[in-house]
Amino acid sequence: MTRSHFEGTSTLSDRSAFQRLTPNIQGNTQLREPQTEAYTAIVEHFADIENHREAGIVLPVGCGKSGLITLTPFALKARRVLVIAPGLRIAAQLLGDFNPTEPGMFYRKCAVLPGPEYPEPAEIRSAKANLSDLEVADVVVTNIQQLQRGGADNKWLADLSEDYFDLILFDEGHHNVAESWEVLRKQFPEANIVSLSATPTRADGRLMSGEIVYTYPIYRAVQRGFVKHVKGLVLNPSSLRYVRREDGQEVEANLDEVRRLGEVDADFRRSIVSSKETLDTIVDASITELRRLQDATGESRLKIIASALNMEHCKQIVRAYQERGQRADYIHSREDSRTNDAVLAKLNRHELDVIVQVRMLGEGFDHPYLSVAAVFSIFANLSPFVQFVGRIMRVIKQEAPGDHLNYGSVVFHAGANTAKAWDDFKDFAEADQEWFQLLTEQVPVGNEPSREVDPTNDMGRERDPDAVRIVEPGPTTLEELPLLSDERLKGTLTGLLSAGYTAEDIGRVAKLLEPIPVTKQARRQASRSWLDETIKTRAGKLVRDHGLSPEGRDLDTKHLSQGNWVIVKAAIDKKANASVGRGTRTRSELSQAEIDLITGRLDSIVAEVEGELFGG
Repeated sequence: MTRSHFEGTSTLSDRSAFQRLTPNIQGNTQLREPQTEAYTAIVEHFADIENHREAGIVLPVGCGKSGLITLTPFALKARRVLVIAPGLRIAAQLLGDFNPTEPGMFYRKCAVLPGPEYPEPAEIRSAKANLSDLEVADVVVTNIQQLQRGGADNKWLADLSEDYFDLILFDEGHHNVAESWEVLRKQFPEANIVSLSATPTRADGRLMSGEIVYTYPIYRAVQRGFVKHVKGLVLNPSSLRYVRREDGQEVEANLDEVRRLGEVDADFRRSIVSSKETLDTIVDASITELRRLQDATGESRLKIIASALNMEHCKQIVRAYQERGQRADYIHSREDSRTNDAVLAKLNRHELDVIVQVRMLGEGFDHPYLSVAAVFSIFANLSPFVQFVGRIMRVIKQEAPGDHLNYGSVVFHAGANTAKAWDDFKDFAEADQEWFQLLTEQVPVGNEPSREVDPTNDMGRERDPDAVRIVEPGPTTLEELPLLSDERLKGTLTGLLSAGYTAEDIGRVAKLLEPIPVTKQARRQASRSWLDETIKTRAGKLVRDHGLSPEGRDLDTKHLSQGNWVIVKAAIDKKANASVGRGTRTRSELSQAEIDLITGRLDSIVAEVEGELFGG
């Protein structure tokens, strides 16, 4: 194919804005220390012609990664830049940092450029962009999904010359070893590449490509007040009674055995985070910690973020929090965007105490009032754990180390094997540049084998009814685990004792967990809400299982202008209410005993509806 119309050097007769303009970087007090240091490291790396074409930057959440992305093109005096984000939300945020029509545009906000001239941005988003937009742009922002599109929406990308971009910036660069990113890397073989991330590895353990030339360790970010001071709270049951899967025998395990089983038995791990008996202890502990932080700060808007295994698990966790009087809701990729957006709007209006999700609120999500992370999922690798904990690390008060508003806590159970992820996170938090250089040496650039991944990482698998069944946990203590070692923490606390730090912040403190009482009314109301959500989900699954569209009219034999999902849900509702002698539209009148009966019969009710509507 002829590419002459879109040759990279034929359309920019003059130098680009990144070559003409002089940014105010060194000595600019409105820039953060990691931004200026990383900028210098990038300049020095690419000044050495012997260096590889790629470089990696590791910055903790809240340390100015987005701003650094706007500065990096000046470090290389780039001609035309492609900035790639892992999703639409982050792409929109990055475009705003470049866009001079936005009041918070980074160059203006941080006095990097005096104006009125700024680098010209353009956005690739489906058919809204065309090649003429790119021709007049200095920087092009998009998300990786746009570049994966086939058909008419993305044919133009193949028309770009190999030298069209001379710099590619990967935001959340730990994704950049994926096949989709590799295709882009090969399409522009002469472009320099800089990857920026809060973690050097992705979910499967693979290291992001490129030499890691700069890192800003978490301990320094804590010292400067760029991120919250985070601690771990591990739930240690004195003993735990469970039913063994293989022989149905009820067994009592002490704490050491609970930890061992969590390390070696995937079913045991899943039962720890999903069985009501142990799930409730995580819920109680996270609420107790949230209340402690709210009392210490006087800030009622502090919140909990919880990680779940799947959609059904989300609903189970929401129900447990609601039973205890917490305003809880969930978002999930299987819900439509309007539903998720409505939940996030409630979060931003501070109408929720708890938000539950399955890896939905990750990279780029910014809500600093999230202060407690409750771990109900299985983390087999450091990267997703860092991404999740990162949601509670954004500070409420900027550059105020030691302020109690800038505290965060991670709550997890000893039997879920999260302690290993915490220990890895602790090492990562204290890591200096030498640690990352060693990491890079262990995985040669350009030849990155897949790291060993825990084969028991069963995220998203449906729960096996024959898995380990937790019967009863013994008295449970909460043990504090500092993120930073005594040496690092003492350095962080120097000069900050007046802010309220005590010896407890350095040592480990164990305290008995007091279960949070659940009123019968709150339990019934939460159970009813859970039943409603479960019936909605089961109705949708039944429609999909039979290859029908939820909005289709295949089942509308009475010509009532009702969609398939509405008809199936109404049939389940009617049969569920009838199973306890209730009529239609009487769900609000159900007692707890009636709700429990319907819950126990739900599988057979759904099967009956399936037989009646689908002939199955």
